[in-house]
Amino acid sequence: MQTILTTEDLARFCEAAKAEPYVTIDTEFLRERTYWSKLCLIQMALPGKTGDAVLVDPIAGGEGLSLEPLYDLFRHEATVKVFHAARQDLEIFFVEGKVFPKPLFDTQVAAMVCGFGEQVGYETLVRKIARENLDKTSRFTDWSRRPLSDAQKVYALADVTHLRVIYEFLSKELARTGRQPWVEEELAILLAPETYITLPDEAWERVKTRTTSARFLGVVRELAKFREVFAQARNIPRSRVYKDDALLELASTKPANYEDLGRSRLLLREARRGEIADGILAAVKAGLEARPEDLPKPQDERDQLQVNSALADLLRVLLKAKSEEAGVAAKLIASSSELDVIASGGREVDALKGWRREVFGADALRLCKGEIALSAKGGAVRVVPV
Repeated sequence: MQTILTTEDLARFCEAAKAEPYVTIDTEFLRERTYWSKLCLIQMALPGKTGDAVLVDPIAGGEGLSLEPLYDLFRHEATVKVFHAARQDLEIFFVEGKVFPKPLFDTQVAAMVCGFGEQVGYETLVRKIARENLDKTSRFTDWSRRPLSDAQKVYALADVTHLRVIYEFLSKELARTGRQPWVEEELAILLAPETYITLPDEAWERVKTRTTSARFLGVVRELAKFREVFAQARNIPRSRVYKDDALLELASTKPANYEDLGRSRLLLREARRGEIADGILAAVKAGLEARPEDLPKPQDERDQLQVNSALADLLRVLLKAKSEEAGVAAKLIASSSELDVIASGGREVDALKGWRREVFGADALRLCKGEIALSAKGGAVRVVPV
């Protein structure tokens, strides 16, 4: 097995890949100690059982290895770039190289429309499609440590060698069923820069709380904003600044000085003095002083929509039945929030458009109008005209 340590060797492999219909790619990374993922290893393989498979080692290569030849391959649209569960891989390449691999094929997304269930794992596809079993002994490797053992290298390469068989099988299935357009919307999301950009002003929306006080949420917004800016600037995990439970405690107690911070039950000791402490106090003050019209608008989405709960439950049953009938993961057809929108009378959702309408949406509307009913027979749900 070849380990690439120089820009020249990487360029040679990438030029060879440009002559192929596809290349399989995976990465190994660490994120436990940083805000941005630390790229540790890149695995790539060319088509065929004996096609070249290489490891690209940016850690061992150091300054002698530029990834620009790889980014140039990403821009070469005659070669499909095949990943499994590509989101974190794409985030790394977007952050480090400001580039996306195009055209993209994600075997996890494809498997969702080919009858393999929701968010199916690589190991499952290897077993079901490639008829192989993965060696799990190196699963918990610290990929930032060098040197890598031969066993670790073999484990890493297996993530792209079996992927060739999986890709060829799934691409044929999509062509046979005409479902390639079904995955394109999901791939478009993966290739959108906004998928990977966290705006500090919007960071509060990821903090889960049942409190609906606008003033409380205003403080949450400012605390989340400060945490995001601080963590990004220093490339440390958000939790190293303060965790969500500490953030919510701060929004509730509204500390005004170091003494107040010292009484926190959840705040890390190092956050009670210095830069983080000053940032917390400034954020709380900003949240408390924000004009009422500038505060976040609390809303319980289900209450706001006036959801018919019984109808929403029926739609969930229908979705499950239709997804099983079509062999498509329910998550890909409609989200829970979309079902609530439909059950409240809303119609501007993706579940009622395009192929989703054909698979589920048309019957969902008929169910809402009372034109069909659902019955159970032998453990299966059936649609019955009324």
